[in-house]
Amino acid sequence: MKVFQTNEIRNITVIGNSGAGKTTLVETMLFEGGIISRRGDVKSKTTASDYNLVEQEYGNSVHPTVLYTEFDGCKINIIDTPGMDDFVGGVIPALSVAATGLLILNAVNGVEVGTEIANRKAERFHKPLIFVVNHLDHENSNWENTIEMARTTFGNKLAIVQYPINPGVNYNKVIDVLKMKMLQWGPNGGAPEVLDIPTSEIDRAEEAHNQLVEMAAENDEALMELYFDQGNLNEDEMRKGLKLGMLSRSLFPVFCTCAARDMGIRRLMEFICNVAPHPGELAPVETITGKMVAIDAKGPTSIFVFKTAIEQHVGEVVYFKVISGILKEGMDLINSNRNSKERISQIYAVAGKTRNKVTEMVAGDIGAAVKLKDVKHNHTLCDKDADIEFPPLPYPAPRYTTAIKAVNESDEEKMGEYLHKLVEEDPTYVLEYSKELKQILIHGQGEYHINTIKWYFDNVYKLDIQFLKPKIPYRETITKTAPGDYRHRKQSGGSGQFGEVHLVIEPYEEGMPAPDSYKIDGKEMKVSLRGTEVAELSWGGKLVFCNCIVGGSIDARFHPAILKGIMEKMEEGPLTGSYARDIRVCIYDGKMHPVDSNEISFRLAGRNAFSAAFKIAGPKILEPIYDVEVLVPADRLGDVMGDLQGRRALIMGMSSEKGFDKIMAKVPLKEMNKYSTSLSSITQGRAMFTLKFSNYEKVPAEVQDELLKAYEAEHHAEE
Repeated sequence: MKVFQTNEIRNITVIGNSGAGKTTLVETMLFEGGIISRRGDVKSKTTASDYNLVEQEYGNSVHPTVLYTEFDGCKINIIDTPGMDDFVGGVIPALSVAATGLLILNAVNGVEVGTEIANRKAERFHKPLIFVVNHLDHENSNWENTIEMARTTFGNKLAIVQYPINPGVNYNKVIDVLKMKMLQWGPNGGAPEVLDIPTSEIDRAEEAHNQLVEMAAENDEALMELYFDQGNLNEDEMRKGLKLGMLSRSLFPVFCTCAARDMGIRRLMEFICNVAPHPGELAPVETITGKMVAIDAKGPTSIFVFKTAIEQHVGEVVYFKVISGILKEGMDLINSNRNSKERISQIYAVAGKTRNKVTEMVAGDIGAAVKLKDVKHNHTLCDKDADIEFPPLPYPAPRYTTAIKAVNESDEEKMGEYLHKLVEEDPTYVLEYSKELKQILIHGQGEYHINTIKWYFDNVYKLDIQFLKPKIPYRETITKTAPGDYRHRKQSGGSGQFGEVHLVIEPYEEGMPAPDSYKIDGKEMKVSLRGTEVAELSWGGKLVFCNCIVGGSIDARFHPAILKGIMEKMEEGPLTGSYARDIRVCIYDGKMHPVDSNEISFRLAGRNAFSAAFKIAGPKILEPIYDVEVLVPADRLGDVMGDLQGRRALIMGMSSEKGFDKIMAKVPLKEMNKYSTSLSSITQGRAMFTLKFSNYEKVPAEVQDELLKAYEAEHHAEE
């Protein structure tokens, strides 16, 4: 296979709503480039993309698929992405390594939810877009409505390169206003017949051509002057202006296709080769230390791993982009993340599950390798002395959580092993072993995303698992001052155990004055502070331990044991077994025995004295509160607000952002269970939201009663 130079490479990603025809478009591009000899189709499960069993059963993309084709002396690397936002983990790496996005619009439905979401993500990566209106041969296709919706959504950035003459079941003609020709296809598509524009279309075509020329000229002063001087631009000049406009995202060229019948694909590929930027025309890539690495074959060799996959009979496949230099077969590189050496024994150009061996790849190219020792997603490999490490990809925070458990306890270890594999392939899964909740939690982007895990366990790993409602990480604290004391005495022949502790506990707030007196049973009690120990709790908040013992009633060597006993109870609060926080404890008296006192005696005495005081100190359960931001279409604002208020939300404010209403609210985590599913149902998938931990707040009295009853019932059941 030919080694393509940087200026001969085009990296594109295909994005858009599920059902827009992305996979079929990619299949036709591979066919037109001669990479496959026969086109497969989604229904028969024979496409080069979507070759995983889960995708074939679902009937849509779940993982990003890396492919390539060739056209006009160029290699076009393609990444086909999932259309559902639950599988955003496939879109992020695709946009990160591609130079251009093909945003596919369904001519029947116009701008859909996935179209809007895909554009938002492309905008975040500042990627040029080419709009492709597909399914123009459908009986319900509507070109005018699709373009009107697109202009409403994306503004006046649409640069119409083509428009259809006869959309619908007889569709086979477009006017190409860049070439100023009519393209007409036979029933089997393929290469079009290039004809003069019919007289009936001349006026419309010239108007569209003039608009396209103006949009191209606006991106360069020299082109603008040329346009003013001669009143037009030639095709090459227009290409230059269109490329500049694409790079600045000030215009989006629009093409017409019927991917299923191979109409318009060749012309689209020609435009990609002639106008879409090659990797060398992109900005340098910044490393984690701020160094800029140009996408240049003359630089040191560096590659970035943007995806890993585990495939049957092959093992782990690593997908990478060559950022700089030339990657050669048999080359030794340094893994910057592991500081270890890796030999790239073989390099492959990838077309789905088909891998074609190549000897080298230059800067900007995309390929794959297998059987590397310790290379994972987000890793950088580079020349020994290059000192290059690229930053990890920015994935969105999880929006859906469930607990997961093996039906048979003996399968727990296997389940963990398989979960780690799934997380490695899709970094938007986050696996958590919660010691606090005594649950294994899996976080993801939505219910459909999480249910895909169940599909793998049922169909690939053949292991019975179940999803459970995740517990809430409550906290316990106190609201008033209370005393407590406990005497631990045990005598069973020989040395016994003896320890007595008297203490006072109170709510702790940052900056509160040191204790000097307490009111116990209506009497004022003075204390003398001898020392303070502050424990920063790993679960948040503090425990402040004050030594106010006078006269040596408890020897200093037993103080750590008392603190240890108190900390044990802080780790398992008396109300619901949750962590306790923000408490100050003052040890002011006690007794010890010259023979029987030891560490265990004072640990137990401290623990029980603290527990007794806690129960009469106005104990309160705290719940985690999250900052929630929801981007919602204006016509669904009222429904979403009503739903949030039903979840005990406190609305903090509202604003507008990119055509959406934005709601800012604080919501208890308890009320956010399956919120992504509910929000999608309310808005037909058109809204987006983010979650971020804010703080802990006291639960309402009725909620606390409910939690206490549930905890009591659970413990009775265990007994």
